[in-house]
Amino acid sequence: MLKAYKFRLYPTDSQQVYFANCFGCVRFVYNKMLNDKIEHYKETKQMLKNTPAQYKEAFPFLKEVDSLALANTQQNLEKAYKNFFRDKSVGFPKFKSKHKSNASYTTNNQGGNIRIEGKKIKLPKIGFVRIRQHREFEGVIKSCTVSMSRTGKYFISILVEREVPEWVPAEHKIGIDLGLSDFAATTNDAGESVKHGNPRCLRKTEKQIKKAQRALSRKQKGSKNWEKARLVLAKKHEKIANQRKHFLHDLSNKLTDENQVLVIETLRSSNLMKNHRLAKSIADVSWFEFGRQLAYKAEWKGRTLIKADKFYPSSQICSACGHRDGKKALHIREWTCPACGATHDRDINASKNLLALAK
Repeated sequence: MLKAYKFRLYPTDSQQVYFANCFGCVRFVYNKMLNDKIEHYKETKQMLKNTPAQYKEAFPFLKEVDSLALANTQQNLEKAYKNFFRDKSVGFPKFKSKHKSNASYTTNNQGGNIRIEGKKIKLPKIGFVRIRQHREFEGVIKSCTVSMSRTGKYFISILVEREVPEWVPAEHKIGIDLGLSDFAATTNDAGESVKHGNPRCLRKTEKQIKKAQRALSRKQKGSKNWEKARLVLAKKHEKIANQRKHFLHDLSNKLTDENQVLVIETLRSSNLMKNHRLAKSIADVSWFEFGRQLAYKAEWKGRTLIKADKFYPSSQICSACGHRDGKKALHIREWTCPACGATHDRDINASKNLLALAK
């Protein structure tokens, strides 16, 4: 089983310069190879087989960085390029921008050239870099990705091959209904219904974000004061993203630890965000990311994740008698079944109906 562990790096000034060179060379090679592929295809209508080694004589600065980082960039480009010709809907590869693309590069472990010793990690071409390893891991290091955030922080994601742990089966099944007023309503087969509050990470700091954005807009782009204001805004966005990830990881871990079968509704966020009144709130809850986390954690722990059909009317069916009462406006949070007279909380009722799909 492959699992990634992400840690904070604290490089020296000279090491930061090397990382910047790596980020730049990886971006340069990707763009150069993509441009040559495009020009070659225009002339011959065939795919060009080019490699980073072909450019090292013309651009000697490419020899100063990790060759494996350039090779991994080539693999990423080849995969994206072939995927486009296989399925046009995935989109054509885009050129990497210095200011918009993620600053990162990936290198592989060959002969133990990546290893952790004490409070430092050894990386190819650069040597030992200080690392904050906040948790231990077991297994063989396969590769690692060094990245820099918009706020100038450095991180390393270490991909480790480890044995699949033996997880003890959980005793419960659970239905999960996602929402906006509450992030999720859950009901398990023991009859326990719980509402998990929406943290509203963006909404709670929206005024601070707007103030920082106005301050940035008043500065001359490229000036020192503009860079200071940009950093202030970037830190606020980074904090919101970290708060959201922390909440999602906590909840997804809790649900996958306690339940053997999980049933979740399928929501198309892209379609729902066409409602401009709710778009910001929908983006803030990150339903897609939550579903992604549930999927891979369920696989790790030997759980079963069931995604209900997107047309399944979980909010329209009475969980007591099965009567289908039809669509309801979003402001209706409670309703009474006309067939059996049971009064339902909209979200809890939906979670009970999703639980009924558990096998």
